[in-house]
Amino acid sequence: MIKLIYLAAGCFWGVQFQLAKLPGIVSTEVGYIGGHTESPTYEDVCRGNTGHFEAVKVEYDDAVVSSEDVLKLYFEIHDFEQADGQGPDLGWQYLSRIFYTDDEQRQVASTIIDRLRAQTYQVRTLLEPAPKFWPAETYHQNYYEKKGGQPYCHTRRKIF
Repeated sequence: MIKLIYLAAGCFWGVQFQLAKLPGIVSTEVGYIGGHTESPTYEDVCRGNTGHFEAVKVEYDDAVVSSEDVLKLYFEIHDFEQADGQGPDLGWQYLSRIFYTDDEQRQVASTIIDRLRAQTYQVRTLLEPAPKFWPAETYHQNYYEKKGGQPYCHTRRKIF
């Protein structure tokens, strides 16, 4: 079955780049979620007054990859302990959030967070039910695929 989850972990370019490589990922799309403005633009979100997060819409086939595996990779590709953004990208729009679409995703994310905290990590990631997602402008989609190169702020570090 195809499932959907929205993941915010800093600059959406690097998050999309890393998640899209996982076998079982059907599609990814970058955009904005969690705010109070209709149809936000990148410039609106960067001003910091819309309440939106940069996020990646992730569709995955749970017959190939589990929610747990998707979320473990998510935690391994960003600094979930940083409270003010990600790396050099500071601001509300870069905070760590999981926007789940079903109870199984919420439970799996909670279990992973509890496990990380038991290992003394200071997890700043919050869980929220998924609100409306607004796709980002075309030039943001698959940015690193178009540009080439590697993300500057999203590298994988093995935790699990």
